[in-house]
Amino acid sequence: MTDRMRAMQVRALGAPLAPATLPRPEPGPGEVRVAVRAAGINFADLLLREGRYQERPELPFTLGMEASGIVDAVGAGVADLRPGMRVMGYGGTGALAESAIFPAALVVPIPDAMSFIEAAAFPIAYGTSHVALAHRARLRPGERLLVLGAAGGVGLTAVEIGRLMGAEVIAVARGKARLEVARAAGARHLIDSETADLREAVKALGGADVVYDPVGGEAFRAALRATNPEGRLIPIGFASGEIPQIPANILLVKNLTVIGLYWGGYAKFRPEVIGESFRQLLDWYRAGHLKPHVSHVLPLERAEEALALLGERKATGKVVVRVQAEE
Repeated sequence: MTDRMRAMQVRALGAPLAPATLPRPEPGPGEVRVAVRAAGINFADLLLREGRYQERPELPFTLGMEASGIVDAVGAGVADLRPGMRVMGYGGTGALAESAIFPAALVVPIPDAMSFIEAAAFPIAYGTSHVALAHRARLRPGERLLVLGAAGGVGLTAVEIGRLMGAEVIAVARGKARLEVARAAGARHLIDSETADLREAVKALGGADVVYDPVGGEAFRAALRATNPEGRLIPIGFASGEIPQIPANILLVKNLTVIGLYWGGYAKFRPEVIGESFRQLLDWYRAGHLKPHVSHVLPLERAEEALALLGERKATGKVVVRVQAEE
């Protein structure tokens, strides 16, 4: 291993990713260095690149929030991870590189049967949905779960996890092909957002008890009006580009609760929530209950194309960048 590595960086906000050769980083106390095999691409990466995310790293920075690979160095105080372990991890930035530094608390070993591609697709999408539904919304068996953007990276995992938790899942997505992906993940009811009146379609099914919303905009407003009394709505993102304003009178009259979730925030103030969630999710994976859906895998030098697949809504499930070949 040399002391230099390939990476894809943001050098100017809104500009295409730029290839770079950088010094290989060294882990500090409580950190782990991972030889990256694959990195997951997220809608948040698009926002980071454009300077529209809730966090704005100092330029230039290496893009990529999550990765899988092999631990090759650990910092002081790291006891549970050691070089040679196959792992997945979350770091916020830095994953689109041959080596990445992650907090040890946000790195977990992966099952032998899990490929690096699957592992790179796992942390954010499954972690977000599990923390949202189990930790925040306290989803109960028999409740009706409405998932907006149900064929996307996080939406599809919400369908899977909602079904596992015993909910009756209503999936909303654009077009028949994307809805069929949601059906395969466990959705019981399908609503085409291109042709259906979302509010009326959900009400016809008996209304929603919990709403999982990575979309925002008009979809949130329609879902709000189709939510049953004492229902919970979880906004986790605004892929539509519009942040909805929530009318407090509707919350009052219907006794509704809106529950915010910024999954990455737990990495800073309660990382144990993410760690516990990862353990539950990997137990479900080992039992065969979770099947990561990756629609596209591209090499590191085509990371800009990977971002475009998300921005142009051409992907289902996850897009993954292969950084180095599996050994």
